[in-house]
Formats: sequence, C-alpha cells, structure tokens
Amino acid sequence: MDMNDHQVHIDEHRDDEGAKTGMWIFIFTELLLFGGLFIAYSVYRYLNPLAFHLAAEELDTTLGTINTVILLVSSMTIAMSISAMQYKNKKLTLIFMTITLLLALAFMVNKYFEWSGKISHGIYPGSMTLQEASRGELLFFGLYYAMTGLHALHIVIGMAFIGYVMHLVIKNEVQHDNFAILENSGLYWHLVDLIWIFLFPLFYLIT
Repeated sequence: MDMNDHQVHIDEHRDDEGAKTGMWIFIFTELLLFGGLFIAYSVYRYLNPLAFHLAAEELDTTLGTINTVILLVSSMTIAMSISAMQYKNKKLTLIFMTITLLLALAFMVNKYFEWSGKISHGIYPGSMTLQEASRGELLFFGLYYAMTGLHALHIVIGMAFIGYVMHLVIKNEVQHDNFAILENSGLYWHLVDLIWIFLFPLFYLIT
C-alpha cells in the first residue's frame, strides 16, 4: 500500500460532520449545566436583593471588564485562525492560535489576582468573614466562586484543546481540507466566551 492509498484509507474513516455534531451536543449539555446555575442565581438574587447588591460591590468591575474584552478578542483570533487555515496560511493560523492562548493566559492571571484579593480579605467559602455575613451574601459568594471557578476550569481545558490542535497543525495533520478539529476548538472557545458574557453582568454589573 503506497502513501496515496493510505491517505484514502484514512479519509474514508474521517467523519467531519459527525465530529461537529458531537461538539454541538457537548456544547448543548454545557449550556444546560450553566443554565441551571444561572436560574439558581436568579432565584437567590430575587429572594435576597439587598444582600446580593452589597456583595456585588466587593467585586472589581474594572478587572471583570478587562477580562471581558480579553475573551471577546480571543474569540476573534481563534475565528481568524480558522479563516487563515482555509486560505492555506499555516503560519498565520499558528500566530492567531498563539495569540488566543496568550489572551487566555492573561485572563487566568487576572482571575488569579482577583481571587487572591478576595481571599486576602477573608472573602471565601468557609471564612470567618462570610460566616458572620448574611445568608444572601454567603449565597452570592458561594455562587461566585462556584460559577467563575467552573468557567476558569473550562478556560484551562480550552487552552489544552487549542494547544493540542496547534500541535496537529505544526505536524500538518490539520490542513485546509481537513480542519474540523480546529473548528471544534473554535466552537468550544466561543462557548467559553458566551458563558462569561452572562457571568460578567450577573456578578459585576447588575446591582
């Protein structure tokens, strides 16, 4: 069997549409997960409006805004990497993917400093400060750490996913006529961005 026959054999077993469908199903399940958390947040906020208002004032809106811009730009760069691949520009594809990863890292660094600031002031689940706070404030910060922490985990997974796809691009296993996995990494990253677009106003802007 020569190389051409081997390539045909691989292509026959490639199911790009199935891969995309699988990713969309995964995204749907993730939206259900966060949708449930958003509903829980809304219910508790309705029951404890003043406590949620006071707790929200403890968050750094500037950092939240910067992270929002970072994720919006990273969604653009991952989309541009897909376009670059379609135009057979491997170098530009890798550049845009690298920028996406650097932006994701910047997001995580900002989140680290934000969480560190809260923890240093004794605002974290189980702390004496929150034990002395109202039930509403306790609920607010419990949801804040749970939801932003889960989102941060998705960021880390997304970075690993994009890094793996970059490895495939470098090895020429992802090319202009075979880039479904690159598209899937983009879809996943857009999911991460979309979730934050909901988290940001809920915790940082609505008072």
